[in-house]
Amino acid sequence: MSKVELPPLSVRVTRAQLVRYAGASLDFNPIHWNERFAKEVGLPDIIGHGMLTMALGGRFVTDWLGDPGRLVDYSVRFTRPVVVPDDDEGALVEFTGTAGEPDENGTVTVAITAKFDGKTVLGKAVALVRPERV
Repeated sequence: MSKVELPPLSVRVTRAQLVRYAGASLDFNPIHWNERFAKEVGLPDIIGHGMLTMALGGRFVTDWLGDPGRLVDYSVRFTRPVVVPDDDEGALVEFTGTAGEPDENGTVTVAITAKFDGKTVLGKAVALVRPERV
């Protein structure tokens, strides 16, 4: 068996989504909603929640799996923020990934790439999954 490329996923993150995510996660840090504050602390504009970007990467994998229960482990490092403009388009985050060979336990490692504006936003993004077949 050889490596398998997962179908790519492109997601637009808007400021309206940030408001909904803040309410669901109770993360009301002003860098995610207050442009003036974000710029005062050195950011170019408001930024998306890192955990939202991570969750979108998890969705990328579970969409491919077809069953979220087959996701065994998932970890990332946050490398760059997703800057969300004040428009209807939002920020485009693009996910790609490769599933490796099954190990002796039948689990597969999926290497995930998440990019915004052509730059990686999640480093060392790896999911361990138990696919029915790869």
